[in-house]
Amino acid sequence: MPNTIIIGSGCYIPNRVIGRDYFMNSEFYTEDGVKIEKPVEETIAKFVEITEIENRRFIEDDLSNSQIGYEAAKIALADAKVDGEELDYIIYASNFGEVTENGYADFMPTMAARVKNKLGIKNRKCVTYDMIFGCPGWVEGMILADNLIKAKVAKTILIIGAETLSRVTDPHDRNRMIFADGAGAVVVKATDEENVGIIAHNTICDNGPELNYLENQPSINKEVDQKRLYVRMLGRKIYEYALKNVPVAIKDTITDAGLSIEDIDKILIHQANAKMDYAMIERLHRLYDVKEYDHAISPMTIQDLGNTSVATIPTMYDLIIKGKMEGQSFKDKGNIVMTSVGAGMNINAIVYRFP
Repeated sequence: MPNTIIIGSGCYIPNRVIGRDYFMNSEFYTEDGVKIEKPVEETIAKFVEITEIENRRFIEDDLSNSQIGYEAAKIALADAKVDGEELDYIIYASNFGEVTENGYADFMPTMAARVKNKLGIKNRKCVTYDMIFGCPGWVEGMILADNLIKAKVAKTILIIGAETLSRVTDPHDRNRMIFADGAGAVVVKATDEENVGIIAHNTICDNGPELNYLENQPSINKEVDQKRLYVRMLGRKIYEYALKNVPVAIKDTITDAGLSIEDIDKILIHQANAKMDYAMIERLHRLYDVKEYDHAISPMTIQDLGNTSVATIPTMYDLIIKGKMEGQSFKDKGNIVMTSVGAGMNINAIVYRFP
């Protein structure tokens, strides 16, 4: 049975740096629609303290989701030394597709098809899939790619994760300061080498009471247009759900790989917010009765790039493997975990071993 290895990566980080001053003239409301009377500076400072997000990146007005996905894909293909005509599949993860000027999600044609077009790929047997799976969409795209390769219906696949969340956030919601724009991509390929690449993966979908922890809703300011929808999340519910379920899902995947926590060199966890990520990594180690560990095991980009949903993990992977994250690197033959949690609620995890 063939294995799935990453042979190239790329990312697109927007040039617009959005700091706390950008939000200084905001008028924030609570989830119940009550105006927050305390100074905006205080609200912003508290937000930075909890999430550690000092800056985030927004795309320019003339750019789109598919355009930045294309930019990341182009870099990944060049890095992999793969001609686009060789691709069997393009898998594109996003939650809102090509966001229109009035904030609507546009998926027709699919994002993957748009990128295939931009890349100029003529191969009619290059299949284009969109993966709409919440923030875990890119990881799930990797899992789908692994299944396709193991089924021997594909040999080379491009997986993209890109989002333009700046265009779907409620200007009156404090949580808008979490979200950002960006894109990441990898090219994976089948190999006959044993015990390398994706050696284990798990996906969990809890779609009961958790279904509406993240959803689209009108503005929490009832005095403005209630027809336009924005991303809305129940922060406390998500925090409690993630802390309870994500560490267990990661541990189960590590166990499925025949490994333990001491065998894992890096954990690339979805950059949701710093407080939640720290708590999940700590809880994971506690499952192994480990109280002291090197926090470098879990790299963080959220402080400067914000939460780019499906793009956080492939972007972080690209930055590390290309030596662009200070103090971070991957070991030859080392094991890493890639894991995410998000709308659905969905959780997934991969254990990846470098060839």
